[in-house]
Amino acid sequence: MQVSLEGKRVVLVPYMLEHVPKYHSWMQDPALLEATGSEPLSLEKEYEMQISWTQDPNKRTFIVLDKDFIEGDLAHGEPHVEAMTGDVNIYMNDVDDPKVAEVEIMIAEPRSRGKGIGKESVLMMMAYAVKNLDIHKFTAKIGDSNTASLSLFRKLGFEDSSHSEIFKEVTLEYTVTNLRRAELLKSLEDVITHTHSSDNPSDSLLTGEAIG
Repeated sequence: MQVSLEGKRVVLVPYMLEHVPKYHSWMQDPALLEATGSEPLSLEKEYEMQISWTQDPNKRTFIVLDKDFIEGDLAHGEPHVEAMTGDVNIYMNDVDDPKVAEVEIMIAEPRSRGKGIGKESVLMMMAYAVKNLDIHKFTAKIGDSNTASLSLFRKLGFEDSSHSEIFKEVTLEYTVTNLRRAELLKSLEDVITHTHSSDNPSDSLLTGEAIG
């Protein structure tokens, strides 16, 4: 089973094959490439990345849908490409502590910026990770020129941990105290969780996991 999370302004859905062409078009934008520290890929490579991301046990990826642009009724299990606005990810790559997760957020569509969508998406992902993956610390690595993302994470309670002159990036940290854990879990009361099956073996994200 796959999981999608429906909040007030956004729906977080698994990264599906149908999303790849739109995602690929975003990643041709020099500004987005710089902001995310990414390199442009061919469409074929982007499809390969979609498969690897959804099958990586140390990564969780959601595509962010802007509810304002969903055409017709929200159908869970459907890609709703027309409402794609970005993605939110966590990576559990800390060799010393598998319960530390790095968070990334990208709001690629200008029409969806300035609406609180980035904040809501990050908080939903963090709450999901605390409840389902028992994450106890989050980190974020953000280019020091990306003032919008730095402001977002600092407002969420992330604190500057270090700065790399070589990579021109700031590392921020958020320790999940008992109070913060309670607040994150309480926020899930306003999130509707939908589960659905997938016929596509590459769409294996979040298999068997649900917020109850």
